[in-house]
Amino acid sequence: MRSIWRTTTRVLGRDLLRDIGLVCLADTIVGISYGAIAVGSGFPIWAPMLLSVLVFAGASQFMFVGIIAAGGSPVAAVAAGLLANARHLPFGFAIGDVLGKRWSSRVVGSHLMIDESVAFALAQRDEERRKAAYWVCGIGLFVCWNVGVLAGAYAGTAISDTDAFGLDAAFPAVLLALVLPSLRDRAARLPVLVGVAVALATTPFLPAGLPVLLALVGVLAGVAAKEPAEREPEGVH
Repeated sequence: MRSIWRTTTRVLGRDLLRDIGLVCLADTIVGISYGAIAVGSGFPIWAPMLLSVLVFAGASQFMFVGIIAAGGSPVAAVAAGLLANARHLPFGFAIGDVLGKRWSSRVVGSHLMIDESVAFALAQRDEERRKAAYWVCGIGLFVCWNVGVLAGAYAGTAISDTDAFGLDAAFPAVLLALVLPSLRDRAARLPVLVGVAVALATTPFLPAGLPVLLALVGVLAGVAAKEPAEREPEGVH
């Protein structure tokens, strides 16, 4: 164990390991919130734990629980979760080299493919550091997330009202944190604003889950606005 730690420290360095550790700590706290919210919303204690092991995607898990708890259908909840995880497809192309060539390592590596592990891997220029960062971050987050969810699920059985502790704000806070950096890009603002407007306008009239799906029209608005901008330089000499 000591030799593995020394090798990992040598490859990644203490600063990068510290950053990964801080992310793992933050995800543990979010996992506690998720477990408590799920059980406090009426889910059996095993449900958030099973989702965390099999799905391992915080945003999708929060979305699934939120839609079901609000009275939405399981179909809408699953569809929303799948759409949220659609970003993993380009992730796979971007970091496919770090997963290895063996079938088993690619399956396990794909399961550990989340925003944080991909971000740490892409930030490294050296191939060895890319692989080490991805696997250390992915495994660390998987363990910490599930430990947090387990603790939160048991805590949720003792908390009658998770809203009183502000735990209900964890889900929108996580999604907002994921969206805010992308708003620096001017091209990303239009689809986000259109999607928000559509979701807010339709929420009072449609079942839970459907406004989230309809918000995808923002993507079409972004594509429609991008096409004229791409054609414009052709006429400039």
